[in-house]
Amino acid sequence: MIIEFEEQLLELIDVRIETASDDELFAGGYLRGHISLSAAACEEEGINDVETLKERIQASLEAARSELTPADRTIVNDLWLELVNNA
Repeated sequence: MIIEFEEQLLELIDVRIETASDDELFAGGYLRGHISLSAAACEEEGINDVETLKERIQASLEAARSELTPADRTIVNDLWLELVNNA
């Protein structure tokens, strides 16, 4: 279940590549890392709950807040919310 959800999120990012702005490309690449690392951690721990994966991705993004400018955080957060709502 985790793997399928991860693949769905990554596919939603990939579909946008051809029409994405530079900001959206940045946010997609940034989110890919957080999604993949969180999914791998869940898989390693035997966690199959999608809600737990979403929480871990959100926590990962929160922990990395200082890496981004406020504007970039907004772009990443907006894309994350869109992905979650469409997945």
